[in-house]
Amino acid sequence: MVSQDWMDKDFYAILGVSKDVDPKTLKKTYRKLAREWHPDSKPGDKAAEQKFKDIGEAYAVLSDPEQRKQYDAVRAMGGGARFTAGAGGAGGAGGFEDVFAQMFGGAGGAQNVRFSTGSGGGVGGLDLEDLLGAFGGAGGFQPGGQGFPGGGQGFPGGFGGARGGSGGMRDVRGQDVEARTSLDFRSAAHGDTVTLSSPDGGRITTRIPAGVKDGQKIRLRGKGMASPVQGGERGDMYLHVSVTPDKVFGRDGDNLTLDLPVTFSEAALGATVAVPTLDGDTVKVRIAPGTPSGRVLRVKERGIRTSKRTGDLLVRVQVVVPQKLSDKAREAVEVLRAEEAGADPRADLYRQTGV
Repeated sequence: MVSQDWMDKDFYAILGVSKDVDPKTLKKTYRKLAREWHPDSKPGDKAAEQKFKDIGEAYAVLSDPEQRKQYDAVRAMGGGARFTAGAGGAGGAGGFEDVFAQMFGGAGGAQNVRFSTGSGGGVGGLDLEDLLGAFGGAGGFQPGGQGFPGGGQGFPGGFGGARGGSGGMRDVRGQDVEARTSLDFRSAAHGDTVTLSSPDGGRITTRIPAGVKDGQKIRLRGKGMASPVQGGERGDMYLHVSVTPDKVFGRDGDNLTLDLPVTFSEAALGATVAVPTLDGDTVKVRIAPGTPSGRVLRVKERGIRTSKRTGDLLVRVQVVVPQKLSDKAREAVEVLRAEEAGADPRADLYRQTGV
């Protein structure tokens, strides 16, 4: 927020970037530092928690063009003498302290905003009207209006990125943030509860809905950064979900996929076999006589269950060739080969390719 903290904290130094850093480099640097100082990687380390909080605060300000502009303007005034209201004149109810207290939600005078003046009458080398214009948007500072609160005629456009003039400063939302979590395949399919670190160093517990996909982004309303003004709406958190693959099941949309090994005799003569499901039980599947390897059998509504629909289980038949044959089995196969003499299963392939 715009306060003494902005005078005291060098957000560029906290992130280890230059003042002209571009948004892409800024984001890349933030992600690296957030991973390094995340409290989950340094449990019980209070210094790490504070560092993580400082990193999040710095990025929230510098990644927002309007807040960064305001921050740079305030920091530019840090080298000169302070000004505060005197005993008379500007020190009355209409003094600068009271003006900025109204702008930034302070109470009892401008306790959290301290500006410095330069010898030329400006503020730290920056013209006061330009400074107020930076805080108020394109409308700038227009004295003689109806006052500053609410973005009225005296301060059109609200403060620092307000979404509408009618709402004024209370419409300034906090910064949206991003987070990541990883689930195993079955937890993602059934839904799970995860605990995340909040931007202020606390903890957020949220429910991941059943059927979430790898790479899906979930919006958590009001879980982002606090608004830079009192009474403003918090930002949102966008949670990116990664799903680790399963050893047995795959996914095709809301359908589950599974490779089912069958013996040559089961495929040739037909059989009814048990197929595992994601719920931990089995379902019977009929293998028709002469089923080739690769054929897909569909089991209705045994796939991924979401709030909207339930997918199917797609069973892909894989004929297993025996690695070893008994003497009796070998004789049977030799009899089969003799019966198949003259039949060429590749004839159609040759015909289609012109070989």
